[in-house]
Amino acid sequence: MTTAVRGAAASEWTKFWSVRATWWCLVSGTALMLGYATLSGIAQRYNDDALGANTIALGGGFYLTQFAAIALATLFVTSEYTGAGIRSTLLWTPVRPRVVAAKAAVLLPVLSGFGVVLACAGMALASVVKDGYGLPTSFEGAFTTASGMGGYFALLGLLCTGASWALRSAAGTLVSVIVLLIPLPLIVASLGLPELVPYFPGIAGLNAMVEAGHPNPITTTPAPYAPWVGLLVCACWTAVALAVGTAVLRRRDA
Repeated sequence: MTTAVRGAAASEWTKFWSVRATWWCLVSGTALMLGYATLSGIAQRYNDDALGANTIALGGGFYLTQFAAIALATLFVTSEYTGAGIRSTLLWTPVRPRVVAAKAAVLLPVLSGFGVVLACAGMALASVVKDGYGLPTSFEGAFTTASGMGGYFALLGLLCTGASWALRSAAGTLVSVIVLLIPLPLIVASLGLPELVPYFPGIAGLNAMVEAGHPNPITTTPAPYAPWVGLLVCACWTAVALAVGTAVLRRRDA
């Protein structure tokens, strides 16, 4: 990382932690995971669908907490346009790709750590609450879920920043990303192309959290690749989003 990018990243780091939206997203994401883990752990005492703590944490991440990460990353960019702060940002850092890189450098460690911590907290709480009911969780399963969630959240956040730079709208980015993650794979599968579903970012992120050879609890089928390949698929989507966002920023806000 060059000196110029480090300086821009330091500025973005200060802005990131100085707004209430950051804390609201992190706190709400944590509360959603803990609430989901608690309720799912209790449910293991009464239903026949036995789940491990890692599967419970994975469900909390996919059904609830990922949307807090999406909101956090989206607002990190779109709030600049809402309050006209983008003028000052581009004045201080006139090289457009450097601004994109600085925001990405801030989000990457934050969302990666956020995902790992939430996965560990969700698994720990679910294990305590279910108290021996359901399935046991192996170390490999727990590690895959925690590392996969950390990697997925980080890449998902960067994908959102790319879309945000291109669209400049929080609503537009949220709708576009959510459609890409959930409804679009379902539509593709309904059109008779289920083999393409594992290569959408949301499903690939899920596959990154599941041990190799084990069924994805959402799609109920094993991934056609190893967990690390799921993160590679997400990285490809993220790279495209960032490239498009950077190109639009350079052309439109030159």
